[in-house]
Amino acid sequence: MAYTQINPATGKKFRLISAPVVKKDAKALVTGKPVYTDDLALKDCLIVKVLRSPHAHALIEEIDCKVASRVPGIECILTWKDVPQKRFTMAGQTYPEPSPYDRLILDQRVRFVGDAVAIIAGETEAAVDHAMRLIKVKYQVLEPVLDMHDSKDGKILVHPEDSWKSLCPVGADNKRNLCASDEDSNGDVDAILAGCAHVIDHTYHVKANQQAMMETFRTFTTMDAYGRLNVTSSTQIPFHVRRIVAHALDIPKSKVRVLKPRIGGGFGAKQTVVTEVYPALVTWKTGKPAKLIYTRYESQIASSPRHEMEVHVRLGADENGIFQAIDIYTLSNTGAFGEHGPTTVGLSGHKSIPLYSTTKAYRFAYDVVYTNTMSAGAYRGYGATQGIFALESAVNELARELHMDPTVLREKNMVHEGDFMPAYYGETANSCALDRCLVKVREMIDWE
Repeated sequence: MAYTQINPATGKKFRLISAPVVKKDAKALVTGKPVYTDDLALKDCLIVKVLRSPHAHALIEEIDCKVASRVPGIECILTWKDVPQKRFTMAGQTYPEPSPYDRLILDQRVRFVGDAVAIIAGETEAAVDHAMRLIKVKYQVLEPVLDMHDSKDGKILVHPEDSWKSLCPVGADNKRNLCASDEDSNGDVDAILAGCAHVIDHTYHVKANQQAMMETFRTFTTMDAYGRLNVTSSTQIPFHVRRIVAHALDIPKSKVRVLKPRIGGGFGAKQTVVTEVYPALVTWKTGKPAKLIYTRYESQIASSPRHEMEVHVRLGADENGIFQAIDIYTLSNTGAFGEHGPTTVGLSGHKSIPLYSTTKAYRFAYDVVYTNTMSAGAYRGYGATQGIFALESAVNELARELHMDPTVLREKNMVHEGDFMPAYYGETANSCALDRCLVKVREMIDWE
């Protein structure tokens, strides 16, 4: 049902609700006109591809590109020696990002099977594929850490480099393989659980999930008449892309312009700068247009899946099923790099515990650890999915133990309007503390 209101500026009536609005790109979509990233790419773009590591953990001792460089049509082959040595994060988050600065565009140390080793750019895909096969890489293979349980304070460091840094106080420590770590609580959880008539004490494992949007990751780049690097990309985060690309290439943000056409699905994966830096580097160095399109295989093995999490839940209730205490510990596997690691994990507790308002105490603690696996990132639900699955599974098990309908049990304990939620309040208070820190960081860092 629609109704109208008077526009005070013009005195005319206008419709507010249920008014049909024609999408600006509707006609182009239904008629098959060019609207997506690859539709808009210049026809003479250099084709860019990435040579990837076959090892989970290794140091590159030598890369021989001489023969590959002589393949007709090859414009350039870039290795770790050819990129700025300035660490950054690919996480699409507001500056200063909570995710640690742990990446280089190309690094001498490779940290997962599929990690970038070299960038090849040429006039045709056939030439680039041929050149890629001719590159000879000598690796010093290192022992990897593949199990997140072995990571924290383990003997193998995923990021031993001194140039690693964390801009925000998220409990990160690369010398302990920690991307983030923290604890938040209210009340004496252990004492209250000890006095509960019923306690559910279980651990729930949520595996990493990979997203598969119809349009794979892709970017094309050009230089414009003003000397700016133009980045056109299938991304959810154009303004973050601008800052991240500028930082990675060590150039001013004023030299980068980002265009975001319609994207063929994102789901959170395109909140990470997956492809943008590689063609951007090629164009910045050569001055020529460049294009990188991930195959479906590449999108599966070198992009931005959901974080694997193990969530330990202790849920205590009295004989009537009234919750007394909730204790959650989350171990999150961020993989080789820390994109969105410190933020997704927070939602596993701060978005699950506040669903229930009857608790006298709660505790939420977490560790986010590095491993030599593909780095994780944003994914629909952003960490809350894992935590809510775990807590709701515990609630169902408590209902079974009480011989109570799970819906009735939830109705007894669910949050209502006007209830005080210390777990959610704690998150807000922590955010305020973080904001104060970010102000200080901005004062200390030149973020042009």
